[in-house]
Amino acid sequence: MSNNPIYLALDVPRLDAAETLARKVAGHIGGIKLGLEFFCAHGHHGVHELHKLGLPIFLDLKLHDIPNTVAAAMQAIHVLEPAIVTIHAAGGRAMMEDAKAAAGENCKVVAVTVLTSLDDDDLTAIGVQSDPGEQALRLADLAHSAGLDGIVCSGHEVGAVHKQWKDGFFVVPGLRPDDGKGNGDQKRIVTPRQARDNGASVLVIGRPISRAEDPLAAARAIEATL
Repeated sequence: MSNNPIYLALDVPRLDAAETLARKVAGHIGGIKLGLEFFCAHGHHGVHELHKLGLPIFLDLKLHDIPNTVAAAMQAIHVLEPAIVTIHAAGGRAMMEDAKAAAGENCKVVAVTVLTSLDDDDLTAIGVQSDPGEQALRLADLAHSAGLDGIVCSGHEVGAVHKQWKDGFFVVPGLRPDDGKGNGDQKRIVTPRQARDNGASVLVIGRPISRAEDPLAAARAIEATL
């Protein structure tokens, strides 16, 4: 893992555009996060191409299925040598255990707790009576007991989770620089610096860099706050 905690979220449909952006800011990020949009569009080939940049690859696939299927999926992406892979903690302990067992030796498996696009009302609508913080802590305990490396949670929860899981690996998305610009579809956000101070291991940052007028300047500015 790089000492730079910033992972650029390359959630773009075009491979050439993703490569161009990544090359432009490569000196100011610690890794590349590839999500469902990218993986569904470009699959293994796209991941192999971005590996050429020499940066760790975070496959944010949020795997969620029966244990056997998730384990088979982990084995299928083993050849891509990802540094980090996400699964959903809501898949249960057996699924998480099987996912970790099937992962590569150098791959960190982290469980998504509560998406940063969800708030209290959203959780209530899907039958979860806890608030996001309580639910994240509950699922963090489950992920820890299942032997995972860490979790994905918002910057609002990472401090509390870090207190109970001292050596955990914590991925925090939903970050926005303190520049007064819009939050998009994110509802529970903090600044990159706040998340890092609260215990985040990896800071996932996408639109504040990828959609900036000057992505390089934006990446440098965020890096400087850390």
